[in-house]
Amino acid sequence: MKKFTKLALVSSLAISANAMAMQAMDDASLGATTGQDGINIGIGISRITIDKMFVHDNDGLSTKDASGVSTPVTALGGTGNAGAISIRGATNSETITLTNGSTIDRKDQGIFIGANYQSLLATGNLADLQIDSDAGAGNGNTAFINIAAQVSGLEIHLGEIGVTASGTNDPSANIRRGGKDDNYNAIISGLSVKTGKMTANIQLGAAPQGAMIKLDSKMIGGLEIKNLGILDNSTKGALVAQIPGTPPTNITTSGPGEIFIESIKVADAGTNDLTMKASVSVFGESAANKGFVRIVSTNDKIDNYVKGIHLGSRAGGSIGDVEVQGLQTFYGASYTKGSVISISGR
Repeated sequence: MKKFTKLALVSSLAISANAMAMQAMDDASLGATTGQDGINIGIGISRITIDKMFVHDNDGLSTKDASGVSTPVTALGGTGNAGAISIRGATNSETITLTNGSTIDRKDQGIFIGANYQSLLATGNLADLQIDSDAGAGNGNTAFINIAAQVSGLEIHLGEIGVTASGTNDPSANIRRGGKDDNYNAIISGLSVKTGKMTANIQLGAAPQGAMIKLDSKMIGGLEIKNLGILDNSTKGALVAQIPGTPPTNITTSGPGEIFIESIKVADAGTNDLTMKASVSVFGESAANKGFVRIVSTNDKIDNYVKGIHLGSRAGGSIGDVEVQGLQTFYGASYTKGSVISISGR
């Protein structure tokens, strides 16, 4: 869901930035040219890049107990100071060849989103939207907007994901807050994601389809995650051996430890494509909680193939590949196929 949320945010920013380049068409003018009311939007953006992105946790890891009483700093190290998840250009240079044949360097931006030229929509657009307003059944508040979306295959490259102390903002200068480079630890050295074409239907208002977002499509070519590196900074500079002598020679690590995976591929069992069936609903405040997002997936069995697992460092030899066939999850007392994920703030 996090990936989906970030992609939706980036897409909305991109649409806003390019709004001046599009001419608004009302139902009457559109109907005159297409013979059908409604609004069609083609998003002809070839790539989106972001230098840095921060998700700030303003109260850090709480030092209070369940009743809200302050307690001494626990063994978890909580201080209550603001920290942030940071996505930025990678520390080390790495050339990436894109699906259109051009290249980028992972150090140059935090987030790269571009069309997968091996899986484009027929229009060549990054996304096509068809928007219609409907009064619904007319009994009560039944009006809604229907947005049918088709998205080209995407390739997404992240530079480096880390955690940092949140910076301070000077509203008189700019809106940037950022993080503190002298208090930063990388936790993921980077990753690349490649997807196939997807379709989704979004309804705002009454949503008679039963959820705000409905995914029911087949991702042609499946899902692939490449060059995923997970870092352990607690071992940076750690003592691993000592050579006897006067004085003894200490051998320490030159950097953090890393679990590096060359590739993860996910597809429907026995195929190369990935079916996506999911409903996304946003629940408001109730007596039980302050509201949450729920994602219900009803997918069937999938196959996973993990290639090139390196433990310790990517320079070390691979321990081999791992293959899982026919993975199926279930939820609820009746063991319904799929999964339910709920996301809320604290």
